[in-house]
Amino acid sequence: MATPKTKRDEASPKLTLNAFLPYRLVVLADEISRTVAHIYSDRFNLTRPEWRVMASLQELGPVSATEICAHSTQDKMTVSRAVASLEASGLLHRNDDPQDRRNKRLELTQAGRVLYQKLVPLVLAREEYLIETLSPEERTFLDKLLTTLLQRARELEKRG
Repeated sequence: MATPKTKRDEASPKLTLNAFLPYRLVVLADEISRTVAHIYSDRFNLTRPEWRVMASLQELGPVSATEICAHSTQDKMTVSRAVASLEASGLLHRNDDPQDRRNKRLELTQAGRVLYQKLVPLVLAREEYLIETLSPEERTFLDKLLTTLLQRARELEKRG
């Protein structure tokens, strides 16, 4: 038997999850990440965190695990596990930080760089497939929208 609606129920804001922007963005990001993950997981036996660490190192050069956390939006434990796995696989190595020997700088090995170079054209092809449906103007507008929303979300984060 249905419960009768009260005045409070009628005044409450309604939320439809599938129309809620944060949810829609997460669903989209997860779906895109899964399609790209097929390449590095199925073909190269890498996890998503390992791929992100490799991509961060290739982009940033030798950096600390803390810098990778910030760049790849991954937590410390996830990065630590990925680094350990990549190191065990011979894809990265740790070096003493010349500024502070207590810290380690991470760097891709030659094997890591070669693997990364094999992956890049494949993941870029996936990205191109996704965005080729958009006109050049839509691509530009999407980039502007994403940049604007990210900036606004960071403002909200600062507010608490």
